[in-house]
Amino acid sequence: MKPTATRHYVIVFAVTLAVLSYIDRVAISTAAPNISKDLGFSKTDMGQIFAAFGLAYALFEIPGGWMGDWMGARKVLMRIVVWWSFFTAATGWMMNFWSMWIARFLFGAGEAGCFPNLTKSYTTWLPHAEQVRAQGITWLAARWGGAFTGPLVIAVFALMDWRSAFAVFGAIGIVWAFFFYRWYRDNPADHPGVNKAELSIIQASAQPAESHGNVPWGILVSRGSVWGLWLQYFLLSYPWYFYITWLPTYLQEHWKVSKEEASFLGIAPLFFGGIGALFSGWLSPRLGKQWNDTKRARRLVATVGFAGAAAMMFSVTQMPTPVTAMFVMGMASFCNDLVMPNAWGACMDVGGKHAGTLSGSMNMFGNFAGLVAPLVAPYILLYTANDWNQVLTVMACVYACGAFVWPFIDPVKPLEQH
Repeated sequence: MKPTATRHYVIVFAVTLAVLSYIDRVAISTAAPNISKDLGFSKTDMGQIFAAFGLAYALFEIPGGWMGDWMGARKVLMRIVVWWSFFTAATGWMMNFWSMWIARFLFGAGEAGCFPNLTKSYTTWLPHAEQVRAQGITWLAARWGGAFTGPLVIAVFALMDWRSAFAVFGAIGIVWAFFFYRWYRDNPADHPGVNKAELSIIQASAQPAESHGNVPWGILVSRGSVWGLWLQYFLLSYPWYFYITWLPTYLQEHWKVSKEEASFLGIAPLFFGGIGALFSGWLSPRLGKQWNDTKRARRLVATVGFAGAAAMMFSVTQMPTPVTAMFVMGMASFCNDLVMPNAWGACMDVGGKHAGTLSGSMNMFGNFAGLVAPLVAPYILLYTANDWNQVLTVMACVYACGAFVWPFIDPVKPLEQH
């Protein structure tokens, strides 16, 4: 019997959701000048509003991932997407600082758990050989969704104001949730489109589909490699959050370009980051197979990614034009995303049946960086006479620290082998 390819539609749903999640979270950075003008927000105000998302996203990551392990990804993802879509639309209803802060906090609480539950679905629907490659494709889609959000938002703003634009973005998520819930099954064996031949491929190396709410927390917090995964993701996310928060403002203030030019130049970091994720999702498994050593391959690619990102980000401060600066920053993001499939692949291999919880905890630390980074940048600018290069230098140093963490992480040893 020829195996069906129904499992690949899980990647299609994951890719479309990744794009949607980044459109919804990045749109506010492009809309920030309009929002600030209409509601009278300062840079510090906007930094705190950006940080509200990161705070909620971090706090609700572990509960979101654990719920996927306990209840299954189908119910959890449907609820997550409906929740965040509502508060995406609600962003356009807000009238002052606190109402906007609360709306973005609740939006972040809704998005938390998205990628851990997608990771959970990969562990049950895809054989091991396809999992890291799928992560690379997913993060390519996520990055490109964010990359083209700037021009998309500018185009939407030409048709309607920012308040109406957020309502449109929110409505798209409801449509996704409806079709996903109808199609997806937590257990591939329950899906009518999966034949016995495909099921045998999936079950040969994928994790069992049954739910597991009994997380071994003691083992989790005592494993040095788990702490390493948490730390490296904080260090990776700190500079990355600049791309989806302050980048348009940096381009307009430091390089004196127009809002429209900033939206197009700002494509570069996330665009090249997506390519880096796809390349890493292809390269790491290939090196692991060639060397018969997945651990060595992941460590090498991730370490090179951090070191390259540090060098490229520092080089941005030496560039003479906004075009060259954005190209080099794009290379920093490319190196940044060499790390991504290896980090999430490690969560699948180390976490096993608890992959949702482990990836949620890792993403929690990454989003604590999303809380810290938008708040720190305005204070650096305040104490350096608005010197954006100092903001970039701090980011380069953070990247450099990440290069010293990965050599000590075991990205393949399962929790059960404590």
